[in-house]
Amino acid sequence: MSWFPLRRLPLRSRLTLLTAVAVAVAVAAAALACWLFTRNQLNTQLDDSLRQRDVVPTEQIGHLFNSPATCRSSPPTQADPSTNFIISTNTSAQLVLADGTHCWVQGRETIPVTPRDTEVAKGGSAVLHTVGAGGHKLRVYTQQVRLEDGQLIGAVSVARPLSDVTGPLDRLAWVLLAVTGVGVLGAASAGLVIARTGLRPVDSLTQTVEHIARTEDLSVRIPVQGEDEIARLSTSFNAMTAALASSRDRQQQLIADAGHELRTPLTSLRTNIELLERSEATGRAIPPEDRKALLASVKAQMTELASLIGDLQELSRPDAVRTLDVVPLHEVTETALERARLRGPDLKLVADLRPWFVQGDAASLERAIVNLLDNAVKFSPAGGEVEVRLQSGHLTVRDHGPGIPAEELPHVFERFWRSPDARSLPGSGLGLSIVARTVEQSGGEVALTPAPGGGTLATLRLPGAPTAPPEEPPFAG
Repeated sequence: MSWFPLRRLPLRSRLTLLTAVAVAVAVAAAALACWLFTRNQLNTQLDDSLRQRDVVPTEQIGHLFNSPATCRSSPPTQADPSTNFIISTNTSAQLVLADGTHCWVQGRETIPVTPRDTEVAKGGSAVLHTVGAGGHKLRVYTQQVRLEDGQLIGAVSVARPLSDVTGPLDRLAWVLLAVTGVGVLGAASAGLVIARTGLRPVDSLTQTVEHIARTEDLSVRIPVQGEDEIARLSTSFNAMTAALASSRDRQQQLIADAGHELRTPLTSLRTNIELLERSEATGRAIPPEDRKALLASVKAQMTELASLIGDLQELSRPDAVRTLDVVPLHEVTETALERARLRGPDLKLVADLRPWFVQGDAASLERAIVNLLDNAVKFSPAGGEVEVRLQSGHLTVRDHGPGIPAEELPHVFERFWRSPDARSLPGSGLGLSIVARTVEQSGGEVALTPAPGGGTLATLRLPGAPTAPPEEPPFAG
């Protein structure tokens, strides 16, 4: 929930804010670590300074013990020449006796006597503790004091105000806070500059996408600089727009070619129907033979239209809807041969089919093989022979027709392309395109080459698919 408002911000603002927060956390952590380390060091130095044995000369303590009249319970109100042994006015010291009384030794503070101090004066171990005095705190170190002959005379308490530590720490905290603030502001400025610089290619990409969405101009390309992720994104986007442009061009070309191919049979149909309509309107009957030829022409044109529409539907089917199964190619070829025999009853179809299984769509493969056979039947002479063989995934269809000129071979698989010699024959020019697409989807390849001795040899190669051995014995021969 805490990140939800952040998602509403622009990406540039989010990067700037996240950079500032990251730097703020890092600087704050470093400042806190520095402050804690400094505090520990200052406290250690304060305690070490209190433990020094030469803070208060022992002879002065002995003088106070031998001269009780000079014992004072509090510091003097003004400078006293007798206190010339004071080492530091910031360090206070006093003599603590076993009965709890104390004598001022040096400094400006009266150190409160605690039970722990009297225990030391009676012979206990040295103690280090903190006491309150006059509205502030003192760090106190109390240790035994003995004369040169070893006689225990009490304890001496040495104290320094904790402000010696807290004062510098407070100033350091303000300095670190200021440094943190400056660091955060600097990080935010740097993050803004970095975000603008880093997102400039993204802005360019966004503008290009908006331009394409507005104008549908797929020819626009984004300049690619470097090899980073932005460059990869730009390259991928350029590849995508190029693919879309190519797809749109092919779609427009397909529509234009389809319209051109549909115009001829439709024109013929309209002409024939107008003749029939005019005959009915004028009452002038068409001779029976002419009427029969006219109806046969209408039927042929309708058959051609149906074939063309079927070919267009086949080409328009998306690849994603095809289900590839293990298909017995020899059985599919046999079914296609039966259909081809009906279309060319005066031709001899010779088949030699060996079992072969492929991965593909049975209906599409059958249609592709039928198209190859139709092409062979169409260009074979009357009473000719078409040879069909399937061995080890190689399906060949050989006719003995006039063949295809070498300059026309590169165009035979193009949509709606028809050689000049074939334009007078029925067909849409889509059959071989369907063959090439179906074979490509099955992972194979197809080619048309001149056959030795004349005619055309169509070779279709399809990789085998893993399958159980066929139940029937292999074809001998």
